[in-house]
Amino acid sequence: MSRRAVVLAGGKGTRLRPYTVVLPKPLMPVGEYPILEVIVRQLRGRGFDHISLAVNHQANLIKAFFEDGEKWGVRIDYSLESRPLSTIGPLRLIEDLPENFILMNGDVLTDLNFECLYREHVAGGGAFTVAASKRTHTIDYGVLTVGDSGVLTAFSEKPQVQYLVSMGVYAVNRSVLSLVPPDQPYGFDNLMHDLLARGETVRVRPYEGYWLDIGRPDDYAKAIDEFDQNKHTLLPYA
Repeated sequence: MSRRAVVLAGGKGTRLRPYTVVLPKPLMPVGEYPILEVIVRQLRGRGFDHISLAVNHQANLIKAFFEDGEKWGVRIDYSLESRPLSTIGPLRLIEDLPENFILMNGDVLTDLNFECLYREHVAGGGAFTVAASKRTHTIDYGVLTVGDSGVLTAFSEKPQVQYLVSMGVYAVNRSVLSLVPPDQPYGFDNLMHDLLARGETVRVRPYEGYWLDIGRPDDYAKAIDEFDQNKHTLLPYA
């Protein structure tokens, strides 16, 4: 069965400067491959044989590298934004999306099984499924809890807070496109608010495996350091 994925590869990578002055962020190398090639190889290995790359900034470089995808045994086509449309807005430019598909950022390094996410989403019948990773944040201060009278009632030294964050990987039902305005920036945050307001089912799939959002120079350096030791799970099909 043919499966479709859309990868968002149109951002300017401003947080990753100066690296992205010359190359678009999806073509920044991690190990021996550009970040986006790692994603393409992962999707192909999980049975996604049609990948649409939503491009804008330095689109010609990305097109020149991936061409039609034949080198990787997949069909690759392109959706070109005339202006930045945020995370969800580019979907309105792709006219032949199937009933369900994977949507993901082009700067995510993870060993998440995209096929399992897709299957669980389809079986659940919801509008949108968010892959989520648990994160722990340490507050670097002594936190005071103060009562109404201004008297200290509790104290915690550098407490830790745990929360789930979006991994930038989603399974999507085509029905959500009815909420996306044409030719306007429309992000993940907009869609979540609109789906919740309509009472639509948005499922969250927690994932405890490897995930790294390559957004800043420190993240990129970490990805380079960790790629080789995680290559057997990141690219089991390479």
